[in-house]
Amino acid sequence: MSERRQLINVAYRLLGSLADAEDVVQETYARWYALTPAQRDEIESPPAWMTRVASRICLDLLGSARVRRERYVGEWLPEPVPDEWTPADAADPADRITLDESVNMAFMVVLESMTSAERVAFILHDVFRYSFAEVAEVVGRTPAACRQLASSARRRVRTSPAPAATPPTRAGAVVRDFKEAWQAGDINALVALLDPDARAVADGGGLAEATLHPITGAEQIARGLLTILAKLGDMRMLVRTVNGRPGLVLEQDGVIGTVMAFDIAGDRVTRIWAIRNPEKLRPWKG
Repeated sequence: MSERRQLINVAYRLLGSLADAEDVVQETYARWYALTPAQRDEIESPPAWMTRVASRICLDLLGSARVRRERYVGEWLPEPVPDEWTPADAADPADRITLDESVNMAFMVVLESMTSAERVAFILHDVFRYSFAEVAEVVGRTPAACRQLASSARRRVRTSPAPAATPPTRAGAVVRDFKEAWQAGDINALVALLDPDARAVADGGGLAEATLHPITGAEQIARGLLTILAKLGDMRMLVRTVNGRPGLVLEQDGVIGTVMAFDIAGDRVTRIWAIRNPEKLRPWKG
């Protein structure tokens, strides 16, 4: 059971879904306990075996997930992770997602642009430092082919907008200023806090009201935020850690309806991701 934390961390980065990651870990343990004692004794490294099995399950799920996302209503975003999240049936509070740079929302969104095999090769090798020989056992290709997959994935990362390296303390101050300007309905302050080319993406999944397409431009985003404020004037805004970075949680009548992640460069917000699909907000309601 000491491997649970590692498996959760691998599966979330591969799938972008906490619920699916938990299911993968459950299935991995089910397969382990389905082995006979003799079969388990033959496994030289149970942790490595479990990681291989979990990664293969994730690889299969990624293929079917792409088909589901083609039918998804609006934009699909990864599930946001709160800093206090632990799996529902975890035996130890330490069994949680490690909130490092490989789970910030900007990075998770870039991962979505990769093929399933690229994502697995890149995450296992570049993030978790597995050898290409070990990656090859998961992907079912040669180590050389896995090296090429990881290289292709790195090119995707390089050609995508780079996540800003603003220190968390500075980013937190910008998010608090953003919150205060939004609460005050101050469009000029909001525009000043947004990069001129800022981009906002919302994910309602057809289960919550959300714009179906990204919004670009500081003024357009600010006007959209004020429209939301007019509709939900009594909402409570809370600064929280979202995927390891400062974000906002919007609560109305005691119910969390939106979790917002930000990318911040210097003193300005460059990207906003607003997750409103209630199925993705389960960890925030515990």
